[in-house]
Amino acid sequence: MKTQKDIEQMKPFQARAIIEALRKGIVPTEYVPFFTVGRKQWLKFVEEDLDSFIANGGGKVRFINGDYGDGKTHFMSVIQQLSLQKNFASSFVVLTRDVPIHKFEIVYQEIVAQLRGNFEGVGIRAAIKHWMRGLDEESLSALFVSLREVPGLGLDFVNALIGLLQVHFRPSSEENSEQDNFEEVLYQWFEGKKVAKKDLKRFHIFEGLNKTNSKTYLQSLIVFLKMTKHKGLIVLLDELETVLAQGTSLRNAAYENVRLLMDNAEQAQYLQLFFSLIPDVLLSEKGFKSYDALWSRVRTVGDSDDLNYRGTLVDLHKTPLRQQELVDLGVSLRKIHEISYRWSAEQSVPIALIVSMCAKQEEMGALSEVRLFIKQMIRCLDITEQGHAMGEANLLENLLESHKEMDIEKTRQLEPAWDA
Repeated sequence: MKTQKDIEQMKPFQARAIIEALRKGIVPTEYVPFFTVGRKQWLKFVEEDLDSFIANGGGKVRFINGDYGDGKTHFMSVIQQLSLQKNFASSFVVLTRDVPIHKFEIVYQEIVAQLRGNFEGVGIRAAIKHWMRGLDEESLSALFVSLREVPGLGLDFVNALIGLLQVHFRPSSEENSEQDNFEEVLYQWFEGKKVAKKDLKRFHIFEGLNKTNSKTYLQSLIVFLKMTKHKGLIVLLDELETVLAQGTSLRNAAYENVRLLMDNAEQAQYLQLFFSLIPDVLLSEKGFKSYDALWSRVRTVGDSDDLNYRGTLVDLHKTPLRQQELVDLGVSLRKIHEISYRWSAEQSVPIALIVSMCAKQEEMGALSEVRLFIKQMIRCLDITEQGHAMGEANLLENLLESHKEMDIEKTRQLEPAWDA
């Protein structure tokens, strides 16, 4: 976690943006280091995988298990930040009504749309533009030859790159509108969108994205990222538990795509795939066990009561934060709230009160729920800053109100609203 000195250098608008995001249960990606407490053992072995396995050509899948509020999304954000610092490309995808796991093409589109790496901006379009800016027009002919000789780079992917370069470096005397149209067609192909075959044929591209060629697409993407000086690709798919709210046919299609993505990851090089899920996905009758082709692959995941930090399952639920770690988080939140609203919180919300807040949460049996603690903390700071002192007697009410907010959020997240 960042030090108090780092937090003190924040501007009020930055602090306010963090507080507003946390009210919604979101930790802004760029501020993840300010909230990273605990989980050091898990992160140690994730880092070992990145350095010693994925960067050397390995492929791996891991599941991040935890109840709602255990900090799965935050943990995945920490992994993304870690991977970017180590010069991997990374994509963080939240599975939602608009990005449902049962529609593979849409998930792939979101993976390339959320791509981040050693380039400005987000998405494969930004990555390709960054690569092209570093090229010399005089050496294009030699580049075209060398691209065709790169192992693992699919023929359609090569032809799309060559076509884009030819259009990009075309003399300016030619029609700009036509050039822009050709560029857009090629970028949309890279983004996995539907493009008319007649528009692709002129570039000798014969297939768009589908399940059958998904492995080739993914492999070509990784090879391109390696060409552009990345160590590999880290894909994080959050909130897989939304499949539990679907009907049987869509749920089966979703699990088939999970199996497909696992196959692609484990057979690929320089790729690690993370899924976040709640225990019900592993344990309930609507979970993985309802789909034999997937269950045969994952049935032993989480069987042991012993923690295996190198295993397929990252079990956050079995490794909750300690009370002191939550207190440290509370102190950081207090300082950010102070900066945001320009007030002095240390006397009104002392460490002793934060400790008592943790103790109440532990009495409820919910100490592992980091999101609940954050909600409690922000609610307490809001009320106190507005002139209503919160003492020990008010802590239980604060906890129950915060828990009620979490229940509403959880119900909204899991409601069966995207079966169509």
